[in-house]
Amino acid sequence: MSEIPNTVSDPGRVDALAQAIRDGELSPVDLVQGYLDRIETVEPQVEAWRELCGDAALKEAAILETEIQSGTIRGPLHGIPVGVKDIIDVLGVPTRCNSKSRANAGPATADAEVVAALRIAGAIVLGKTHTTEFAFRDISPARNPYNLAHTPGGSSSGSGAAVSAGMVPVALGTQTMASVNRPAAYCGISAFKPSTRLMPGGGVFPLSYLYDTVGYYGWSVADSASVFEAICPSHARMHGIAASDAPLNITVLHDRVLDSADADIHKSIENTEARLKEAGHNVTRQDSPIDIAGLQEHHRLTMEYDAGHTRKDLLDEPEGSVGDFLCEALRRGLATSDEAYFAGRRQIDHARHTFFNHFPGTDAFIWPATPKTAPEGLAWTGDASYISPWTTLGGPVVTMPVGLSSENMPIGCLVAGAPGCDYHFASIARKIADAAEVH
Repeated sequence: MSEIPNTVSDPGRVDALAQAIRDGELSPVDLVQGYLDRIETVEPQVEAWRELCGDAALKEAAILETEIQSGTIRGPLHGIPVGVKDIIDVLGVPTRCNSKSRANAGPATADAEVVAALRIAGAIVLGKTHTTEFAFRDISPARNPYNLAHTPGGSSSGSGAAVSAGMVPVALGTQTMASVNRPAAYCGISAFKPSTRLMPGGGVFPLSYLYDTVGYYGWSVADSASVFEAICPSHARMHGIAASDAPLNITVLHDRVLDSADADIHKSIENTEARLKEAGHNVTRQDSPIDIAGLQEHHRLTMEYDAGHTRKDLLDEPEGSVGDFLCEALRRGLATSDEAYFAGRRQIDHARHTFFNHFPGTDAFIWPATPKTAPEGLAWTGDASYISPWTTLGGPVVTMPVGLSSENMPIGCLVAGAPGCDYHFASIARKIADAAEVH
C-alpha cells in the first residue's frame, strides 16, 4: 500500500482542541493561523475554498482569546474554526452557490441560523467552502485530497475536502440526497447528518424543503458528533436519556441493491461487523423489510417535484447561467403530477413506519456508504444510491471511516438510527466508532 499523500492531514480532535483553549494551553489566534498556513500550502491543489475570511477570523480569535483570559467561555466550541458550505449565509459574505446566476450576489445581511448557533457556541467562521451548483450535480472545483484526480463527492465537496486535507477541523454541509454522508465517505472522514429537517433551515439556500438538512464534518465520529451536540436544538436533546454501558444491539442490514458493491466495500462491512462483535456488541444480519430500490425512486420523484416547485425561478435565469443537470431535474419535477407526488409521500410514510417498527430493539444500523470508492474525474460526484434511502427514512446518519481500498482510497460505512433519537444517537455512534472506526 502506498503512502498517504501530503494533501491529507488530520486537523485535530474538536474536544481536545476546545479543552486546550479553555485551559489556556492553546491560543485561538495560533490555532486559526495554523489552519491558514495549512490552507496556503495545500489549497492550490485541493481547491476546497470559495472564499476565505482569514482577517476576520484572526480578529475574532483575538477577541475570544481575550475573553478566555477574563474567564469568559462562550460555549463548547470556543475558538474552534469552521468552514461553511457556500449555500449557507455568513454575515457580510456573498452566498454564490457556485452559480453564474449569483456571480454578482451582494454580502449576506445576516448569518444563517446554524451559523449563528455555531457563533453562540464560540466557533469562528474561517470561510466559505465550495459546493456543487445550488447543492445539486453541476460540479465544483474541489478535489479529493487522497487522489486529486478523483472527486471528493458532492454536493458538500469543499467541506469534505477541507477537513480531509487538514485545513479546518469542522465544516458544514447540507444533504438533500447524499451530500453530507458521501463526501465524508469519499474523503476518509466523518459526518453527522441529523434527522431530516431537524436543524433550522433559515439562511440556507433551499433546493428541496422536504429533505434539505444541515450536517457536520469532522475527522472522526467523535468530532462530528461533538459539533452536533454543541448546537443541537433544545427540543431534540431528549433530556433524561443517557447512554448505557450495556452492549448495543446493532443490525447489519442487507438488501439486493447491495449486490452492486465491489469486493472492497463488502469486505469493509464484514470487518466492521467483526470488530463490533469483538467489542461485545450484539450484531445480527437482517434483510430489509421494505423495498429499498422503490424507496430510492420515491425519494427521487418527491425531491424533484419539491425542487421544481421550490426553485422554478431558476429556469427563468438567462440561458447558460444555471447548470444543465439542475435545470433538467427542475423540469422533471414540474412535469410530475400532484397525484404522483402525494402517492410517493404516502409510500415513504408507510415505508418509514414499516421499517422502524420491524426493528424495535435495534440501536443502530450498519450499511455501506457507497457501492465503490470515489470515482476518477470531477464530472461526476459519485453514486448516491446507498445513502438516499436513509435520507428518506429520516433518521440521523453518521459516516464512519472504516479503512482504505486496495487502491488506497477511503471507504466509509453508514451508522444510522431512528428519526428523532439524534442527541442520544450521538453517544451510540461514539460507542460504535470506539470499536470499529479505522483511519
